[in-house]
Amino acid sequence: MSQIDYQHVLDEITKEVQPLLSQGKVADYIPALAEVEPNQFAIAIHTVDGQTYCAGDCSARFTIQSVSKVMTLTLALQRYGDELWQRVGKEPSGTAFNSLTQLEFEQGIPRNPFINAGAIVTCDALYSRLSAPMHSMLESFRQLSGNAQVVIDKKVANSEYEFRHRNAAMGHLMKSFGNFNNEVDDVLWAYFNFCAIELNCVELAKAYNYLANQGKDANGQEVLSARQNKQLNSLLFTSGLYDAAGDFGYRVGMPGKSGVSGTILAVLPNQFTVAVWAPRLNSYGNSVAGIAALERLSQKLDISIF
Repeated sequence: MSQIDYQHVLDEITKEVQPLLSQGKVADYIPALAEVEPNQFAIAIHTVDGQTYCAGDCSARFTIQSVSKVMTLTLALQRYGDELWQRVGKEPSGTAFNSLTQLEFEQGIPRNPFINAGAIVTCDALYSRLSAPMHSMLESFRQLSGNAQVVIDKKVANSEYEFRHRNAAMGHLMKSFGNFNNEVDDVLWAYFNFCAIELNCVELAKAYNYLANQGKDANGQEVLSARQNKQLNSLLFTSGLYDAAGDFGYRVGMPGKSGVSGTILAVLPNQFTVAVWAPRLNSYGNSVAGIAALERLSQKLDISIF
């Protein structure tokens, strides 16, 4: 794949998706996200041999929202290994990312680590092992992205915390089933700060490049074991885009993770990570132009994990 002109492909895609930038709506249920200029677009590829390509609003920063759940899971797997799976499942949910009914029915064990309840219980596990969870998360992103300027947008974190009630209900429900060890509001404050970490597409693609590189960072250091990395990518494929994961897998053919800020991360194992950002969302909470861009990328490069 080294002969591919990635820059030309990304420039083409950026032109092709322009008409889609007015489709969908921003996530206005988080007031701070509702203020984002909605017609922006960026896409970046970072290859396992260290090459970076970007088109669109490459320097524009955004909160990564649920894409942070991948790092939360990574840090938890580093500390717990397979023990973590006693507290959270590995199955697609088939329901909305913030569903309470499934959690009640399944006695406080969330379906997977990428729906809200699953990410919150993973965050609870991490909170038990880290003295400074937010510092650890920021440091991880700083090191892996090669950028020392990673920050948390406190306005977004505060906005999400203020409207935390549904997520708090999940935490308390899990606590009632004995699957939550810390104070719910303390864990949620960390969780929302993770979601409010700001990166641009280039930094995001770089930070998660270990997923494409058998668990190793740019210096060849192990972030996850090759086995854990394979497992994480499998979970991303089945559950990374919530109840639209099947459609994303069908159209794009790569493991992926979306966030309600309009960002999507996707992984082509042994080749590259790609990050895309366009704030307007479809009814599933996924970026309209972002999904279209990744579908075009898959077609133009004739790529798929299959």
